[in-house]
Amino acid sequence: MFNEKGTSLTVEEERFLDSAEYGNIPVVRKMLEESKTLNFNCVDYMGQNALQLAVGNEHLEVTELLLKKENLARVGDALLLAISKGYVRIVEAILNHPAFAQGQRLTLSPLEQELRDDDFYAYDEDGTRFSHDITPIILAAHCQEYEIVHILLLKGARIERPHDYFCKCNECAEKQRKDSFSHSRSRMNAYKGLASAAYLSLSSEDPVLTALELSNELARLANIETEFKNDYRKLSMQCKDFVVGVLDLCRDTEEVEAILNGDVNIKVWPEHHRPSLSRIKLAIKYEVKKLGRILRSPFMKFVAHAVSFTIFLGLLVVNASDRFEGVKNLPNETITDHPKQIFRVKTTQFSWTELLIMKWVLGMIWSECKEIWEEGPREYVMHLWNLLDFGMLSIFVASFTARFMAFLKATEAQQYVDQYVRDDDLSNVTLPPEIAYFTYARNKWLPSDPQIISEGLYAIAVVLSFSRIAYILPANESFGPLQISLGRTVKDIFKFMVIFIMVFVAFMIGMFNLYSYYLGAKYNPAFTTVEESFKTLFWSIFGLSEVISVVLKYDHKFIENIGYVLYGVYNVTMVVVLLNMLIAMINNSYQEIEEDADVEWKFARAKLWLSYFDEGRTLPAPFNLVPSPKSFYYLIMRIKMCLIKLCKSKAKNCENDLEMGMLNSKLRKVRFQSSARNSENFTVKKGYNKPTRYQKIMKRLIKRYVLKAQVDRENDEVNEGELKEIKQDISSLRYELLEEKSEATGELARLIQQLSDNFGKNLNKDI
Repeated sequence: MFNEKGTSLTVEEERFLDSAEYGNIPVVRKMLEESKTLNFNCVDYMGQNALQLAVGNEHLEVTELLLKKENLARVGDALLLAISKGYVRIVEAILNHPAFAQGQRLTLSPLEQELRDDDFYAYDEDGTRFSHDITPIILAAHCQEYEIVHILLLKGARIERPHDYFCKCNECAEKQRKDSFSHSRSRMNAYKGLASAAYLSLSSEDPVLTALELSNELARLANIETEFKNDYRKLSMQCKDFVVGVLDLCRDTEEVEAILNGDVNIKVWPEHHRPSLSRIKLAIKYEVKKLGRILRSPFMKFVAHAVSFTIFLGLLVVNASDRFEGVKNLPNETITDHPKQIFRVKTTQFSWTELLIMKWVLGMIWSECKEIWEEGPREYVMHLWNLLDFGMLSIFVASFTARFMAFLKATEAQQYVDQYVRDDDLSNVTLPPEIAYFTYARNKWLPSDPQIISEGLYAIAVVLSFSRIAYILPANESFGPLQISLGRTVKDIFKFMVIFIMVFVAFMIGMFNLYSYYLGAKYNPAFTTVEESFKTLFWSIFGLSEVISVVLKYDHKFIENIGYVLYGVYNVTMVVVLLNMLIAMINNSYQEIEEDADVEWKFARAKLWLSYFDEGRTLPAPFNLVPSPKSFYYLIMRIKMCLIKLCKSKAKNCENDLEMGMLNSKLRKVRFQSSARNSENFTVKKGYNKPTRYQKIMKRLIKRYVLKAQVDRENDEVNEGELKEIKQDISSLRYELLEEKSEATGELARLIQQLSDNFGKNLNKDI
C-alpha cells in the first residue's frame, strides 16, 4: 500500500528527513546550506516532506529553516497541520511565507485551489489531509484556537455563510448535482465554524445577537437537512451555551442590560418606560432556556390580567348556576310569560351574565387584534397559546352569532303574531308552519336549529376557557413543572395519533366490509355501518364493547372466525401495544422535565412574564375597550406624521426642472461642495467610528470569555499529545547540546593544536 522506506530515497535524503522529524537543527541547517544535491521536497514512505514532518513534531526552528527555501512544497498542508495541533508560533511563521503575501490562499478552499491546478493544500499526490472544503479559518474555528482565529482574521480570512438550503443559483445547483452529500458536508463544516465560540467571539461586533440568530437558523436547518439533524441541533445548542456563557461573566447591572437590551446608551430609563429587552425576547423565541432565571415581572400588570380572567371564568360559572339543580321546564314543555308570547322569544333572550361575557369576549378579541398588529400574523401563530385563544374566541363569537340569529327569527315570529293574530291565546290559533315552529318545545326542534348549535359551541368554548388557566400556572413553582409536563404530553399525544389513526381506520374499514352485508342479521348493529364500526372500535379501547359484536345469527363460521381474529388483533394492537407505547412516551417526557425541572420552569415563567414587559395592553379586558388618553396621543402623532409626509411629497412634485446650462453649472458647484463635504464627513465618520458604550461593554465581556476559555483549556489534564511534545522538545535539546559539544570539542582541539605548534616553535628557538 505504501512505498517502502529507502526505495526511492538517497542516504542523504533519508538522513535529512530523519533530522527534520526529530528536530536535529544543526544537521538540517548544515545540509540546507552546504549540500548541492539535496532535494528538500523529498518525501518519506507516507508521502510527507521535511516541512510536514517538522511541523507535525512542533520543531519551530527546523520549520523556519525550511521556509527560507524557494519552491518549497506542501506549505498549505503544513499550515492546516499546525492549526489542527494548535502550534501558534509555527502558524505565524508559515503565514509569513511569501505564498500568503496576497491573502488569497486564505480565502480559497483546497477544492477551489485544485480547480485552479494548484496543490498548495495537498497532503500528498492523492489529495488533502482534511476535507476539500476546509479552509484555515474554518479549521481554526473547529479546533477552538482563539489566537489562531484572531491571526487569520487580521489576515483577512472569513467564513462565508452558506447559501439558503433551497437556493437555486448556478453554483448551488452544480454542487448539488455533482455530489449532494459532499455539498451537505461542506455546509455542515461551514456552520461548525460559524457556530464556534472562537469565531463568534472574535469576528462579530455583536456576538450575542449573531449567536442567537445563528442558533435559530441551525434549529431550522435541523428540521430540513435530516441527514445532519443531530449535528445541527448540537450546533444550535452550542450557540445558546455561548450566549449563556457570556451572560455568566457579567459583573454589574450595566453589563446585564447590555446583554438583555442590546443597547445601553441611555443610562436611566424615563419614567413609565421599560427597557426594550430585545435580546431576551430573541432568547425566549429561540428557546435559550438557561436565560429564564434572570427576569423580573411587572407584577401589577400580571395580577390585573389574571384577576380579569378569573372574573371571566366566574361569570361562566354564574351563567350556568340557575341550572345546577335542574331546569324549570322539561324538553317537551313550553313556558311563556303570557299566552300570546312566542316560546322561543323567551329562550333566546340574553341574560345579564351573558351580556357581561360578551363584553369580556370583545375585550379579549381587541387585545388579540392589537397583538397581531404588533407582532405580525406569522409570529402570532407560532405560539400555541395564541392559537388556543383564537379558537376559544372564534367559538364564542360563532355561538353568540347563532344565538342572536335564533333570537332575530323568534322576534320576527313574535312581530307576526302581534300584527296578525287577534286571539289572546296562541293555543287556539293555527299559525303558518314557519311561525308555529318557534312555539314548539325543545323535543321538536330541528337538529340544525341555531339555538342548538349555539349551545353546543358555547359548551366547547367554556371548556377551552377553563383550560386557559394553564397559561398562568408557570408563575407558581409547584404547578409550573406540572403544566410543562402536561404541555409536553399533549405533543406526544399528537405524535401518537398519527399511528393510532392509521391502525384505527384500517380495522374500522375492514370490519365494516366484513359485516356490512349482515345488517339486521347480528345480535347488535356493531360494524354494520361505518358509524357503528367507529363507535364499537373506539369504545372497545376502554373495555366498553362486547365480544358478541362479531357473532352472527346465521351459521357463517368463516365470517365469524375472521371477525374474532380481526377484533382480537385490534384489541391486542391498540390496548396492549399502542396504549402502552403512549404511556411510555408520556413517562419519558415527564422524566425529561423532572431532570431539569428548575430550568424548564424558570424558562416557562420567563415566557409568561415577558408578555407583560412590553408597552401597551396595560388594561385587561373589558376595560381595554375604553380608549385611553395615550391612545388619543398616539393617534394625533400618527396623523401629524402623515400630514408632514404628504406636505413633503407635494413640495417635491412642485419643483421645476432647471435649464441645461444652469444645471451644468450647478453640478460643477455641487462637485466642489461634495468634495469639501466628503472631507468633513470623513472627520465626522471618525467620530462615529468610535466604539459605543455597548461595544465597549461587549468587548470587555468577550475578552473575559476568551481568557476563561483559554484558562479552562490550560487546566485540562496532561494528555498523551502533550507528553509527546515534551519528548520532542527534549530530543531537540539533545541535538542542540550535541552540536554545542561537537563545536566545543573542535574548538578545544584547535586550541590544543595551536598551543602545541607555538610550544614547538619556542622550543626550536631555544635550541
